[in-house]
Amino acid sequence: MNFSEYIQFDACGLADAVRRGDVSALELVRVAEDATRKLNPHINAILEMWPGEIDSASLYKNGALHGVPFLIKDMVIQRAGRLQEMGSRLAVGNRSKSNSFLMDRFDRLGLITLGRTATPEFGHGPTTEPVHGGATRNPWDLSRMAGGSSGGSAASVAAGIVPIAHANDGAGSIRIPAACCGLIGLKPSRGRVSSGPGSSEGLFGMGVELAVTRSVRDTAVILDGAAVPAAGDPFVIFRPQESYRAIAERAPESLKIGYTTTPWYDAPIDADMVQAVEKTAALLRKLGHSVIEASPSFHYPIMRSACLTLWAAGMYHWSKYLAQRTGRTISEQTVEAGTWAMIRYGASITSDDLLTALDQSNEVSRSAGAFFEDFDLLITPTTSAPAQPLGTYNQNAPVTTHEDWFDRKAKFPPFLALFNVTGQPALSLPAAMTRSGLPLGVQLVARFGREDVLLQVARQVERESVWTQALVANQLRLWQSVTTRSEKNNDTCIYP
Repeated sequence: MNFSEYIQFDACGLADAVRRGDVSALELVRVAEDATRKLNPHINAILEMWPGEIDSASLYKNGALHGVPFLIKDMVIQRAGRLQEMGSRLAVGNRSKSNSFLMDRFDRLGLITLGRTATPEFGHGPTTEPVHGGATRNPWDLSRMAGGSSGGSAASVAAGIVPIAHANDGAGSIRIPAACCGLIGLKPSRGRVSSGPGSSEGLFGMGVELAVTRSVRDTAVILDGAAVPAAGDPFVIFRPQESYRAIAERAPESLKIGYTTTPWYDAPIDADMVQAVEKTAALLRKLGHSVIEASPSFHYPIMRSACLTLWAAGMYHWSKYLAQRTGRTISEQTVEAGTWAMIRYGASITSDDLLTALDQSNEVSRSAGAFFEDFDLLITPTTSAPAQPLGTYNQNAPVTTHEDWFDRKAKFPPFLALFNVTGQPALSLPAAMTRSGLPLGVQLVARFGREDVLLQVARQVERESVWTQALVANQLRLWQSVTTRSEKNNDTCIYP
């Protein structure tokens, strides 16, 4: 199998080909490794490739995604003995002691994990441009950002290196890069995917784990494999008796859907984003749903205060742990300016501050949750604009206070963090393209625990879309550009 054949398949399609004997897992790995050698020097998405990982996949030949090349984000999830540096100079050389439960779930799916992908420092940014590792570039336009914080994973999938990659989301980090790179990114409900054994919940319940993909069925299948409760989980939420993959193939009943393009705070929305939401609303109306303009109501300053406190407390805790592990000092020489400001604020937080922030989160969740008593679904832009030029959101730019960086980066994804606070499932779906050829994503949000509804609606929209063809066409364009340039210049690409 060559690259142009490989990218015609999503993860499920590749697994089916392996199952039929049309191609071997080893052949797929070789295609992915060759694509990494040729493409990664141009997009800078993959930090490190791991030899020998195909051996672990041979243990799970009955896994739904057996033989499919896969990558994990360099943050939260852990592979025993492998580096986890979280995009930070502070963490250089840090190695994981054991597998996280989710890593084991991915292994059981039969995925072949080839390495780790780039992230901004501590996942604290809408773009992946850390001092440690450099900027990850968007495969649709190499002068643009791939999004963050799962930017390395999204760029790897969008470029065609792998069809699916791990991602996580504490304030939009699955959905932002999915939108920037023309992919599907599902943030599951709080508690759907185990954060163990290292923690009970990620980021006080705001952080969740899953993946970025190129098809709805891939998203459903990886959710089926990942959403397995583990010993010691703080709570287990209900899930359908059927598989998410089976449910996603059925059209939902007629739903009451609200949509809005008006953010809950000052963040200008690009006209193309407004049109993408309106186009999606019109399509769902045509498909038989009741779609009206409506929006949740809550007090944003309260949510902002809570998120600032919880994020800063988490970053302070992480930085102390990493300093102990690596023997380095937390300073402006080991962390970026925006991170440093948040850490300093985190060090000042009291137990009363922390409990107040949790109370504020509860207040916001109760207010916003009332909307979903009446509506089955909400549609918003995923981001305020398409992928911006590299350097627009520089985490290492000088800041006066922790609020400077927080408010600056919050302009790009104004509709996302609310649903990390409420814990509801939310999905970014490719919806349109700018005249200059950049993808645009819309966010679909469902009631707590209703990933089934999200997947069904996303599949309805996907059936009406030609997005997969556009993605494959861009992957071929990038491949031909890179390989032609390499042959012409007789370049030798360095394996990452």
